[in-house]
Amino acid sequence: MFELHAKIEDELLEREIIRTRNNPTGDLAEYLFRKAFPKWKPAENSQKGFDAIGPAPDKLRYQIKGRRIAERNGSRQLSAIRNLEERHFDFLAGLLFNKDYSVYKAALIPHSVLLGLKRERKHISFQEHTNSHVFLLVEDIWEDPRVKDVTEKLRAVWH
Repeated sequence: MFELHAKIEDELLEREIIRTRNNPTGDLAEYLFRKAFPKWKPAENSQKGFDAIGPAPDKLRYQIKGRRIAERNGSRQLSAIRNLEERHFDFLAGLLFNKDYSVYKAALIPHSVLLGLKRERKHISFQEHTNSHVFLLVEDIWEDPRVKDVTEKLRAVWH
C-alpha cells in the first residue's frame, strides 16, 4: 500500500500539483489557488510568510492554507501562521476540502480581518508551544463583507 502511495506522490510531483513531499493538502491548496488566479506567481518553497505574489503594480502577497475535513476530524484549524503581526502577507487564501478532496469552501481574507479577530479573541489564538497563531476557518468568516468568497472559482478549476 505504501508503494502505491509513493508512486502517487511521484506522479503528483511530476504533474506539479504538489511541490513538496509533505502532507499534500497544503500543496494542493496552493495549486488550486494558482490555477484559479493564474497571474499569481509562486513564492520560493523556503519563502517566509507567503506562498504567492499577485501581479504588478500591487504585488499583493498571499499566504495559502488548506484543511481537509474528514469524518474522524472535523476541525477547521489551518496550519500555523507565524509572525502574524509582522504582516508578511496581505491576504490569507483559505481552502476547506471535503473528505474526498473536493472543494468545500474557499475565501480570501485580508490580513486586517485576522488582526481584528485576534483583538476580539475570535477564531484565532496564539500557541506558545509552536510560537505561532492558529486560525479556525469557520462559517461566519464568509459573512464578513471584507472577505471574498472564491469557492466557485476554485471548484471550476478543480473540475
